[in-house]
Amino acid sequence: MNSLVVAALLLLLLAASYKIGLSRSRAVAGSSTLKMHSRPNYHGMMVALWCLVPALAILLVWFFVGDDVVRTYTLSLLPPEVVNGDPTQLRDALRRVEQISTGYGVVGDAQPYENAAGQSLHEFRLLTFWATVAVAAGLGIIGLLVMRARIAPRLRARNEFEAVVKVLLAICSGIAILTTVGIIASLLREALHFFSFISPMDFFFGTVWAPRFSATAGGDYGQYGLLPLLWGTIMVSTIAMLVAIPLGLMSAIYLAEYAPRKVRAFAKPMIEILAGIPSIIYGFFALVTLGPALSTIGDMIGVPIRATSALTAGIAMGIMIIPFVSSLSDDIINQVPGAMRDGSLGMGATKSETIRRVVLPAALPGIVGAFLLAVSKAFGETMIVVLAAGNAPILRFNPFEATSTVTVSIVNQLTGDTNFASPQSLVAFALGLTLFAMTLCLNVIALYVVRKYREQYE
Repeated sequence: MNSLVVAALLLLLLAASYKIGLSRSRAVAGSSTLKMHSRPNYHGMMVALWCLVPALAILLVWFFVGDDVVRTYTLSLLPPEVVNGDPTQLRDALRRVEQISTGYGVVGDAQPYENAAGQSLHEFRLLTFWATVAVAAGLGIIGLLVMRARIAPRLRARNEFEAVVKVLLAICSGIAILTTVGIIASLLREALHFFSFISPMDFFFGTVWAPRFSATAGGDYGQYGLLPLLWGTIMVSTIAMLVAIPLGLMSAIYLAEYAPRKVRAFAKPMIEILAGIPSIIYGFFALVTLGPALSTIGDMIGVPIRATSALTAGIAMGIMIIPFVSSLSDDIINQVPGAMRDGSLGMGATKSETIRRVVLPAALPGIVGAFLLAVSKAFGETMIVVLAAGNAPILRFNPFEATSTVTVSIVNQLTGDTNFASPQSLVAFALGLTLFAMTLCLNVIALYVVRKYREQYE
């Protein structure tokens, strides 16, 4: 209820302030002989900005300090012997007071002072909430009036608004960069902690994955060889790419260059529906339908194929990734200027030659980006591999046998009742750091290939 009131208040302030600024700008323009520097919509957006920023500031301040204020007030309602006594008794008393204030009723096993404190807390929350809303609305209205009074022909509203937008964009970019740095730092810190238990040589070059969830008396934590998981990840991802890239790229070329409008209008949404299916559904499909079908085909041709294998997981993952490759490649191909096609056709090239020698080279940077996204998706997929790959972390090169991947092992190591400071859990951060390094290498290679080809093409 409180969230709805706040959202309604912000929407009301936004709509009213923008409309007032727009009307004021048009009135000033009609009554002045000077030409307005900015269009009316910029004045409306500046008025809305001056109205919303103070209101949001008050709401954010209460969001961060409100819980502390409520807790301090609640403690003031309890007797001193409860506040300074047993922490368990205090926690139970606070819980009962919270229940009473939320339901605004009397709890049967609560003390009289707890019932009184709960009702007082309910009233206090209502009072502080509406006071905060009133202050936010009041400051928003003040900002609205101040900015409305500033509207004049020479007011550079467009410049001011664009400056604010640039600051917001810079803040968003900074948050994204800091988030990436924070993720890398946390992974690196915990991975270094893991390497204080397990040698990096044993981890990166070990061929046996057999962690123990309880160390022996001699401190033996088991074997944490990365190579079986790394090879399983590469094998499953390679199979997925062999399925997704040809089908996705060929379907994109057909939809962009050959398909009639009616066929495209029907086929493109049908392909993109695959992207909306949860990965757990693909995993279930691979486990129940695809795996047994491949096993039956293998029996017919005399090749032993396990129902849960790298091949099963790779094919299911490739089907899931097809719409990523197809949709992105289709958009990139459609962005190639028509003049390039017309010039090639005018020189006597056939349509297929134009696609092969003109359209695809021009669209290569975007297509490589689509491929990179698909590979990253394959590296990070978990649920399909959990259900369809067999979860066998053994270094084997037969795609018809069960395998495991890095992501599956991360899930396994973080599942259960294990000590978070033990190598059994910390290895998940080392595995995550390895996945990050693999994705980073793919990005570097893709950038190099795109830059090299672009230089030749230009």
